Amino acid sequence: MAVKALLVYPEMPPTYWSMRYALPFIGCQASLPPLGLLTVAAMLPKDWDLKLIDLNVETISKKDVLEADLILTSAMLVQRVSFEKIVALCKEAGKPLVAGGPYPSSCHEQIEGVDHFVLGEAEVNLPPFLADFKNGNPKSCYRDPTRPDITHTPPPRFDLLDRKRYAGAALQYSRGCPHHCEFCDIVELFGHKPRTKTPAQILAEMDLLYEGGWRGSLFVVDDNFIGNRLQVRRLLPEVARWQQERNYPFTLYTEASLDLAADERLMDDMVRAGFNMVFVGIETPDQATLEAVGKRLNSRADLLASVRAIQAKGLEVAAGFIVGFDADQDDIFDRQIRFIGQAAIPTAMVGLLTALPGTRLHTRLASEGRLLSTSVGGNNTHDLDLNFLPRMDADALRAGYKRVLAEVYRPRRYFARCLELIRRMKSHKTSVRRIRLIELRAFFHSLVRQTFSRYSFAYWSYLLRGLWMRPRMVAELVTMAVKGHHFFTITRSLLELEKFKDKLQRSRQDLEDRLKRAIQGNAKNLAAWKAYRTRLVEKAKARSDGFHPDFKSSAVKAFEEFRGATERLLVTGAGAARNSGSCS
Repeated sequence: MAVKALLVYPEMPPTYWSMRYALPFIGCQASLPPLGLLTVAAMLPKDWDLKLIDLNVETISKKDVLEADLILTSAMLVQRVSFEKIVALCKEAGKPLVAGGPYPSSCHEQIEGVDHFVLGEAEVNLPPFLADFKNGNPKSCYRDPTRPDITHTPPPRFDLLDRKRYAGAALQYSRGCPHHCEFCDIVELFGHKPRTKTPAQILAEMDLLYEGGWRGSLFVVDDNFIGNRLQVRRLLPEVARWQQERNYPFTLYTEASLDLAADERLMDDMVRAGFNMVFVGIETPDQATLEAVGKRLNSRADLLASVRAIQAKGLEVAAGFIVGFDADQDDIFDRQIRFIGQAAIPTAMVGLLTALPGTRLHTRLASEGRLLSTSVGGNNTHDLDLNFLPRMDADALRAGYKRVLAEVYRPRRYFARCLELIRRMKSHKTSVRRIRLIELRAFFHSLVRQTFSRYSFAYWSYLLRGLWMRPRMVAELVTMAVKGHHFFTITRSLLELEKFKDKLQRSRQDLEDRLKRAIQGNAKNLAAWKAYRTRLVEKAKARSDGFHPDFKSSAVKAFEEFRGATERLLVTGAGAARNSGSCS
């Protein structure tokens, strides 16, 4: 009898990466399918009965779990909350759970409730588990650090997906990165030597997607697509030929290091293959900081000139930025804002530095006694708590970070960067592309939703100027506008949540100060302060209940902490008053 295996992908919370508030414009529920689980599915025995549940596009029930013989899941750090719910559901149903992916691979010692860990890369760690499972004696943990040859990795099981639920597709060409930045966990997970698939493998995966009806956006999920340039140069002409034969059904984007800017031939080859965007890790405009954290390829470059060189080839530059490095000075926030504007980078992913488990940064901070927690959530839109002691005052760091987000995603600033990018970019096959039905839908929803938004004037000014400047790039103009809506929405929600938390902190401190004065002033009773505290709690409760559903749980958590803290203050105050004889 075939084993019934249920593959469950945890929910991705709303983050700057998730594009959650842009997806309704195109009628989709998730940006990308769970490529890792789909690849694992291809490695399972052919006679197994497989079912995939992606919690980003559908729900899971206890019945789903009960009907399975085995549940497999894979998670990133940012998916921890949803991952824990999957664990609880499997325990309740009494079904064995197998877990892998970046989060378990880095933190499995802290995770409870998982029956079997398959850590590291599945090509070497899944087969021994499957053999033991077949024999009825699977172990609790499988971890072989061997770096597999991914030329033998089978194509993902794209047939398990409902493609209409996803904004785009994904495939992986390589693993590993030749660089060793102190804060990055990629080399710890996949090593320094980039390993690649063959051109034939990539074309076969593209064939599967094409034949399955997928069109449009295709993310090459490599952490550094150009890590092995010799092999990339062999791949790109093959992809270009495949795309040309089918009239460019896919618009490609990927991640790469900034030294791409120094290789004109490689950029030209990427454009011919259908790439129109590349994400680069810039991190900071401060050269001394780049050198200190091991980002030496950036410290040796003219950052602005590099970004502009890539843009001039017709590739949009999206970029990652970090604040909280040891060398950061008080002016780093203004410098980040200024650089992002000058570089005309619409998609600027700015984050607080986090000491990820397994990184050199984590090891160093632990040795310096500056590590506050080994647990990280990975979601800086809901939690700005630091897991280490920064050199800069922590409150000043958080305040500066929030100011960067507020300024970078102020609609007027964002649309100005979009217009400057459109002006700079060279037109090519994928930037001046035929508008598809999904993009017409996005345009219609954009006109309706963004015309009646709080940033309507900035939106229409951008749209009219962009159409006048580059009318053939209307698809790109609309895409940037819709992405902007996501960025504006999540930034506003984050800042409102942080404002609410700050107000709770001030209210708690105010109550504490009033109680101290009342006791010192020999007040006869504390009834008035209890009533005052009750009013504070009622107002805070009403505000926490009014948050957007995506942020409500964080607001409620902050409220519960406030309610508990103020209750303890009253108990302590009452005891102090009795001891001083100031109240009956």
